[in-house]
Amino acid sequence: MREPIIIFDNVSKSFPLYHPITGGYKNFLFHLPKWIKSLRDSRFEALRDISFEVYNGETFGIIGRNGVGKSTTLGLIAAVLKPTKGRIIVKGRISPLLELGAGFHPELTGRENIMLNGVLMGLLRAEISRKIDEIIEFSELDNFIDQPIRVYSSGMLARLGFSVVAHLAPEILLIDEVLAVGDIQFQKKCIDRMVDFKKKGVTMVFVSHSMRDVEKICDRVMWIDDHTVKKIGDAQEIIDNYSEA
Repeated sequence: MREPIIIFDNVSKSFPLYHPITGGYKNFLFHLPKWIKSLRDSRFEALRDISFEVYNGETFGIIGRNGVGKSTTLGLIAAVLKPTKGRIIVKGRISPLLELGAGFHPELTGRENIMLNGVLMGLLRAEISRKIDEIIEFSELDNFIDQPIRVYSSGMLARLGFSVVAHLAPEILLIDEVLAVGDIQFQKKCIDRMVDFKKKGVTMVFVSHSMRDVEKICDRVMWIDDHTVKKIGDAQEIIDNYSEA
């Protein structure tokens, strides 16, 4: 029997909406209870009652239109967001690649940020030092690796971010649409590395708008529509349904 290592049980996530004060601060103070109630009631529901499981060693894709809650789902798995309602269980060390530059310090060099990210992922400095040359070679950033990353382009940040997580023995790898900013050759290299991870039994959750990439590496796919789960199933079947919708 397969073991689920990521479990979402009726999870919802909403965010408060903020409104400018109209009518002046005097009007705001005179109607303070009304304003407070309005702020409490005014929320954006990013996800609504979603439930799913990801099994050990599985590559699980998440697809859907922009703004339906795909990246929010990854943020909840990574525990950078907390659910408004429901239960989330994650068994294993998370290696997230969710946002360009996330976890990087802009004033540190690429080399220093590799060390920083490795330590933040719970690895020893000696472990990172043994792999740092391999990470730099994969990133193809040799000429910039000792420059502060504030001078990096978005594509260079994507290269550095993926290269770090791709060489630090991830247990659960979360990948958002960040690969789209890289050039075609580097995107192919990243997908090939993900295929290698798949063969080694690394659990991956992959958000992408590229149905070709999702089809290539994913075992199952969850289609999110209108902030809730539309369908979960075999990758090819769900991609076909989504493409026909």
